[in-house]
Amino acid sequence: MSDKSLDVLTIGNAIVDVFATCEDAFLDTHGIGRGMMNLVDETRSATLYAALDAPTEISGGSAANTAVGVAAFGGQAGFAGRVRDDVLGRSFIRDIAAANVRFANPPHQQGSATASSIILVTPDAARSMNTYLGACIEVEPADLIEAEIAASKIIYLEGYLFDAPHGPAIFARAAELAAKHDATISLSLSDPWCAERHRDALVTFITDHVDILFANEDEAVSLCEKPIDNTIADLLEMVAELIVTRGAKGAFYGTSGEQYEIAAMPQGTVIDTTGAGDLFAAGYLYGRTNGHSIKMSGKLASLAAGEVISHIGARPEMDLQALAATL
Repeated sequence: MSDKSLDVLTIGNAIVDVFATCEDAFLDTHGIGRGMMNLVDETRSATLYAALDAPTEISGGSAANTAVGVAAFGGQAGFAGRVRDDVLGRSFIRDIAAANVRFANPPHQQGSATASSIILVTPDAARSMNTYLGACIEVEPADLIEAEIAASKIIYLEGYLFDAPHGPAIFARAAELAAKHDATISLSLSDPWCAERHRDALVTFITDHVDILFANEDEAVSLCEKPIDNTIADLLEMVAELIVTRGAKGAFYGTSGEQYEIAAMPQGTVIDTTGAGDLFAAGYLYGRTNGHSIKMSGKLASLAAGEVISHIGARPEMDLQALAATL
């Protein structure tokens, strides 16, 4: 893979994130599922946005956040997804380029508006996402650019994408092109409900194609329908490398023959857990594509997650390269 120009190409939903802090009462008033990812339509999204106090906007989406994290470590990252040629779409393109992430997909001239997600952070640092998927619903296999996959060491798939109408076909096409061009497939389960909705299809895809799997404990248990200890054993039979995050308890990571526990590394007071899993994946994938061992890659992952939870937003604010030098 020495001739590859991208360490990681992430594939997922291109979403403009809108962050705001609120009290629990705001969630109750608006009927928002606390700590969950709630899908909303364009009208509901506009209503919630109008009720926010001093929101912060930044282009994001789970896979895009991971790509930005890889780039922040000094890696070469790309992102694949769909945006509309509208105000938010153009903003997404500018922002992700400014983060040194390659985004080769041209904006679409027709179809739904660019997606957005209103992320409400309560005082306990939990986040409740209200996501209008817009153009993300219309992503299709043709949005995968073969040259970008050919240029990549690792293809990282966002589990949320499996919910799109063409999601399974996109996963299949990504696996086909990855095999053709000697790229490794990595997957994040993204959400316990996503794992439950697509359990059988995801287990088959993971077993047949995935080398590096990311999940939190709830997602892993949802996929395998077993207690976490049994779940880890089962998943290690499906993939070469497994990472199971445990929030404040740290994470499990390793292979069938090399297993580690890593403590959480908060870089200050925990403010907002948005993006913790995305940046954990970024640190790990950066490590694995830049000559680091599994053990060191886990440390980089925990470091990146610990940085992003110390402030509002899913993008790193501290110098990740400088932080990595302290390990």
